[in-house]
Amino acid sequence: MIRVTVWNEGVHEKLSNEVAGIYPAGIHGCIKNFLSSQEDITVRTATLSQRKCGLSDEVLEETDVLIWWGHMAHDKVPDKIVEKVHKRVLAGMGLVVLHSGHHSKIFRALMGTTCNLRWRDGDRERIWCINPAHPIAQGVPAHFSLPVEEMYGEQFDIPQPDEIVFLGWFAGGEVFRSGCCWQRGLGKIFYFQPGHESNPTFHNENIQRIIINAVRWANPIIPIREPIPCPHKKTPPEERFKENMVK
Repeated sequence: MIRVTVWNEGVHEKLSNEVAGIYPAGIHGCIKNFLSSQEDITVRTATLSQRKCGLSDEVLEETDVLIWWGHMAHDKVPDKIVEKVHKRVLAGMGLVVLHSGHHSKIFRALMGTTCNLRWRDGDRERIWCINPAHPIAQGVPAHFSLPVEEMYGEQFDIPQPDEIVFLGWFAGGEVFRSGCCWQRGLGKIFYFQPGHESNPTFHNENIQRIIINAVRWANPIIPIREPIPCPHKKTPPEERFKENMVK
C-alpha cells in the first residue's frame, strides 16, 4: 500500500467563495478523493493551519509520497519543517509538486535555483505528452486541452530535468515544461504545472490520471532510510585538505 500525504496551504478556500465553490473540501480534499479510489493507495491530508503544518515526525515517517500545493503562504512554512521534508526526500520519500508549488521552500531547496518563470492570467492550454513510454504518461492521451489554466511560460529557472514527460502550450503562443522529473538522493521528484486554484483543473480526468501515475512512480522501491552521514560534516574545508594530504 502506498501511503500518500496531500499537503495544501488551505488558504484560498477560506478567502475566496469562488475557490470554495470549485473545491468545497479544499484542493487537498479533491486530490484525496480521487487518489482514495485506487486500491493500492491510502491518503491523509495536511494543511498550514494544523500543528507543525500537519507534517509531524510521525506523519512524515508514515508517508511514502508527499504531494505539495502552495501559492500565497510559502513563507509561512517554518524552515524546520522544510528541513525535515528535505531530509526525508533524500532518504527516499517521493515528492509531487503541483502548480505554484514551484516557489515553495522545499522545491527551491531541492532544485537549488530560483524556480522563477513567466506567468500571466488564465488561457486555454494544450498539454502534450512527449514521453509516452514514461510510467507517469500511462493511460494519458497524446494531448488534451484545459479550457482555462494560469499561463506559466519559459524560461523556467530549474536544473535540467532528468526527464520531461509533458509540455504545455497556451493559446497566446507560450510553451512550458509542464511535467518534469528529477532524483535527489534516493527520492524521486515530479513537478506538474496545471492546478490554479480558481480553475477546476483537479476535476479533469487526465490530470487525475497523471497525478495517480506520479504517485506510483515516486513511491520508493526500497525502504526509506536515513542518508549516510558525512564523516567530515563539521570539519572545515582547509582541515579536510590537510587530512587528505597526510593520507
